[in-house]
Amino acid sequence: MQNYLLIESRDNFGQPGGGFCIELARTLADAGHAVGVLLVQNGVLSARAGAQASGLAGLVAAGVPVLADEFSLAERGISAQQLAPGIRGSALDVVIDRMIGGWKVLWH
Repeated sequence: MQNYLLIESRDNFGQPGGGFCIELARTLADAGHAVGVLLVQNGVLSARAGAQASGLAGLVAAGVPVLADEFSLAERGISAQQLAPGIRGSALDVVIDRMIGGWKVLWH
């Protein structure tokens, strides 16, 4: 089995391709791979509590770690308290850490 970090930069609110990483993460997790999702740029908009049709709650329920880039959150005025349950803020250092650890990283 492989380890994957999927980085989503698009929101799920009408942008073409928004949600691609969420669908891929679920498919990979269901196949038994270790998967994590990092939301960056506009991708963090889907991490807010109450965001509709984001699909992130299903990932969290399936045990997939979902992180939101703290810089992207701050740029958009989103505090850690406004994140949906199970989603936590993270520095971008997580990307380097996972790459050093041999994870495959895909940015969308």
